[in-house]
Parts: sequence; structure tokens; C-alpha cells
Amino acid sequence: MITLKSKREIETMRSASKIVAEVLAELRSHCRPGISTRELDRLAEEKTLQLGAQPAFKGYRGYPRTLCTSINQEVVHGIPSNRELADGDIVGLDFGVVYEGYFGDAAVTVPIGSVSDDVNRLLKVTQECLYLGIQQMVPANHLSDISRAIQTHAELHGYSLVKEFGGHGIGKSLHEDPMVLNYVVNGRGIKLRPGLVLAIEPMVNMGAHEVSIMSDGWTVVTRDGKPSAHFEHTVAITENGPDILTKA
Repeated sequence: MITLKSKREIETMRSASKIVAEVLAELRSHCRPGISTRELDRLAEEKTLQLGAQPAFKGYRGYPRTLCTSINQEVVHGIPSNRELADGDIVGLDFGVVYEGYFGDAAVTVPIGSVSDDVNRLLKVTQECLYLGIQQMVPANHLSDISRAIQTHAELHGYSLVKEFGGHGIGKSLHEDPMVLNYVVNGRGIKLRPGLVLAIEPMVNMGAHEVSIMSDGWTVVTRDGKPSAHFEHTVAITENGPDILTKA
């Protein structure tokens, strides 16, 4: 069931989303060669609690950590560990909180040290896909307009979109209807209306779209071992267009 949020609810979600943005900004400042993803997870949880929120992911469907850290060919849902980041890696930081009963969710993919030109281009195009999708979040557009903008831009640059995972509605639950695919299927999808809040999150692979889930039951990886990038914002649709709640 799709629920539209009131202006009051959106303002509460904005408060939750600002905490998400602040924590992600803090984590980015610590992303350097030699830091472990478990240390980033510790920092995320500590900062979340200091800001009066609760981690959204920890315990969700049994997930064991506060943060998702996905390195190189890991697409999403990587579990923080003692693995240290190395020069030339990229790491996706996916993070959410619950604050006063409402959720915020966002993700960035961060280069560690010096990365190749090919990888920098992947990051740039994936972030562009995110904002092109968000631009379509205007009343009277359809859900497929978001998907089309993301897919067109990624494929224009020779990349592929992960098909098994996508964006989603968000509010009193972390994942609500509708699912927001990053590629177009038959039909236009629902008509977009003010009060709809969506987490838009393109997952773009340098190689083929096929992915697998590792034996930990969570970490999604590209089957061909090529890098993947992931960016996400929580966005409300207003009468005047998109309002990015997780904007730093």
C-alpha cells in the first residue's frame, strides 16, 4: 500500500534525513587507506546515538551492523568487518536512521586514495543517474519516468543496471511501496503525487548486470567481478517538484 505523507510528516523525515547526511559526511572524512569498515561502522553508530536517533539497519531482518559497506565489486549490503580499505578501492556507504518514528536513508560511494579514471567515471555517471532520476519526481509524471532517466544515462555510457534491487518508498517503515526500479519494464507505473517520499538509489555496474549473494546471506557482488557504484537520496515530491531530504 502506498501512503502519502503530510507536510508535518515530511518535516520529521527531513530531521531524520539530516542526521543521515551528517553521519555520512563524517564517515567520508574518515575514508582513507588503512581504516577498517568495522571502524566506520562504530563511528556511524556512535554519531547516530549522539544525534538522538537510532540505527535503521541494525537488526533489520537480522542484519548485524549499523552501516552497509560495499567494496569494489560488492554492489550493496556489504557487512562491515576488520577488512581495511586500500588505495584504489571504492566503498559504498549505505546508511539509515529512525528518528521520532520516521526513517531516512542515503548512500554514497567513496574513492579511497587514488582510483583509476575508469572508476572515477563510473562514480560520476552513477551520481548523475541519481540526480537525473530525481529531476523526474514532479507531479503528474509516472514512476517509470524516474526509471527511464536512470537507465538511459547509465546505458548511454556503456554501463548496466542491477535488476534485483532498487529504490523504494520510505516513511514509518524503512522499505515501503512502491519499489523504484532503475530500469524500465512494461507500463508507466503509478502517477507521482505530492506527499510521496521515495528513496532513489541507482546501482550501476561497470560490466554486466548479473549479481550474486555471497555466503554471508547479505553481500551482493557482480558476477563478473567488475566494480559497482551506488548513490541514494531520500526525496519528497512536492507541488513544486522534488525536495531532497538527505541533502547535506
